[in-house]
Amino acid sequence: MNQAEKSQRSREQILNAALELFSTQGYRATSVRDIAARAEVSTGNVYHHFADKEAIFHTLLNQYWEAIESPDFPFNRALAAGHFPDNLEEVGHAARDSVLQYRRYVALIYVDVVEFEGSHIRKFYSDMAQRFADFMARQEQPSELAARLRPSISPLSAVMLASRFFLNYFAVEILFGVPNHFGKDTEEVISEIAEMLRHGMLRPGVWAGS
Repeated sequence: MNQAEKSQRSREQILNAALELFSTQGYRATSVRDIAARAEVSTGNVYHHFADKEAIFHTLLNQYWEAIESPDFPFNRALAAGHFPDNLEEVGHAARDSVLQYRRYVALIYVDVVEFEGSHIRKFYSDMAQRFADFMARQEQPSELAARLRPSISPLSAVMLASRFFLNYFAVEILFGVPNHFGKDTEEVISEIAEMLRHGMLRPGVWAGS
């Protein structure tokens, strides 16, 4: 292993250690010394790669932002398969897989909200609609989907709403450790949410104002 490979390996060890510590005990409760000890490197090595602890935190968030824009992200694969909203059950399962695979990164979002008042993630969420729009345009989905939706429903809002429902549901189940918090098993919840997203809550022909 040459020097460049050793340097890259130690950087990855630092990031992996910091991800584990930040996601389980928070940002302020984690010191650079803690990260170095968990990564089995010196504190000097940590500072060789990162200016300070916040730079490590910011790098980890950027890793997650890059992951969720990748075609290989489970949720993106389900959306790219097409047939939305016919495949809402597959989208729901993909949301669960996404949270399971990136649970420590998702936990950093909550750490940022609690300890930084969302300062690191605010821009990411403010740009979310544009990222979804760009993704759908690359898949050539908006016009096809628009033809199937009610005239008052935009394809972008439909996809974003489905993503928020499923990802938030599984964040509670997986990160907070609260299985079946809808009072039923996961498969039943996915089917029920998919049904409500497709057809709404009311019986056909019934309107709340009637």
